[in-house]
Amino acid sequence: MRFHVHGAVQGVGYRRFVEREARALELAGWVRNEPDGSVSGEVEGPAAALAALRPRLAEGPSFAAVRRLDWEPLDVRSSLPFPFQILR
Repeated sequence: MRFHVHGAVQGVGYRRFVEREARALELAGWVRNEPDGSVSGEVEGPAAALAALRPRLAEGPSFAAVRRLDWEPLDVRSSLPFPFQILR
């Protein structure tokens, strides 16, 4: 899945939160900050784990204010990094 999170999501520990949640669910992928202030990433793994991650991304850590979560399938199943990581 590809995700893109909009709102107050930079400078609040959002990427670290995503990394921790994805690793706990044993998902592969990455997350990074975008120049426009949003956060994006790609994640893959079992459907149940992806379903568990989605609402967590929509809520975010306590200091974040998620306005919108875009969540869409990747066109092709890729080989994403495991364990999940933060790209700088």
